[in-house]
Amino acid sequence: MNAVTARRRSGRRLDSTVLVYVALLGVILISAILVATVGRSFFSAGNIRDILTGMSVLGFVAIGQTLVILCGSLDLSVPYVISLSSLIAADTMAGNPANIGTAVVLTLGVAALLGLVNGLVVTKLRVHGFIATLGTGLIIKGYLDTNYKGTSGSVPWEFQLIGATGVGPVPISTIIMLFVALLGAFFLSRTRVGNHIFAVGGNEQVARLSGIRTANPVILAHVLCSVTAAMAGLLLASRLGVGSPTVGTQGGYDLLSIAAVVLGGTLLAGGRGSIWGTIGGVAIFAVLDNVMSVMQVNPFMKDVVRGIVIVAAVAVYTGRQVEQRRARFGPGGSSEDPTSAATHDAPDAGAAAPALASHKGDQA
Repeated sequence: MNAVTARRRSGRRLDSTVLVYVALLGVILISAILVATVGRSFFSAGNIRDILTGMSVLGFVAIGQTLVILCGSLDLSVPYVISLSSLIAADTMAGNPANIGTAVVLTLGVAALLGLVNGLVVTKLRVHGFIATLGTGLIIKGYLDTNYKGTSGSVPWEFQLIGATGVGPVPISTIIMLFVALLGAFFLSRTRVGNHIFAVGGNEQVARLSGIRTANPVILAHVLCSVTAAMAGLLLASRLGVGSPTVGTQGGYDLLSIAAVVLGGTLLAGGRGSIWGTIGGVAIFAVLDNVMSVMQVNPFMKDVVRGIVIVAAVAVYTGRQVEQRRARFGPGGSSEDPTSAATHDAPDAGAAAPALASHKGDQA
């Protein structure tokens, strides 16, 4: 190991996933102090339960949004998919426990079909994900506004237990959400398609020239994003006991999910990020919302605080990337150690490498 390499390794900064959990720890400590000033305990079982409950719905949506953003796309249809899913589930169940299985399968199937439409429009018609999913969302909104004037359907008591019960202070819904996050992380890190998602988001042209069918990962990411949004809709139907045509839009889950993904360290341009970083971002928002509710802060100030947190997080990540790029070059403007610089610079490139290797191995 030469001196340059040693200096690089000793000067490496924490990756974005670790950084977001360091920030979460800081937010928790500050929140505990603030809550104590009003005579409440931040770490009480009831307060922890409230925070974890607040994480579950946004967590489902943000997991799927992470997959889409890693591909370099976006999904703005998620709040309408959530609302439609809650209505399909409640109408199909109609208060009968025997219909729960059918309702869940039908809800997830319709959501997967909507995600497939989004993916095909993005990949085959070459429409940017922002516009494609916005259009799909408006179509769903028009259908909901035309056919529903209020809540509809009925969710049986057995299904409502998912949103109302827990193991100690941990809600069942949060446990399910974390299990889905675990599956998502495994999918990204241990499967060929997951590696292809990083490769396409990092550089679509390079991925295509390397033999990857770039449309497939993007389509699958949109399908999975709609499915996780449907899971959020099922959870909200479980909590409300009915379906609602506005439950998704009132929660603002489209922009909040994107904000949680960005706060978790995923690049909006795609190619770099993680599911666990996103969960950390969701947790930060849940803690902030909880503290402001406990302290009875003006509800309109919540958006102000969220905006400040998002801007600050993006500024920190951007500054770290600029410093890392500067460290690659010596005083004369040339790279001191091209090999180590290249491997240090881009996790997305590192993710692309196993994807390309696995693809070539399949061809062989």
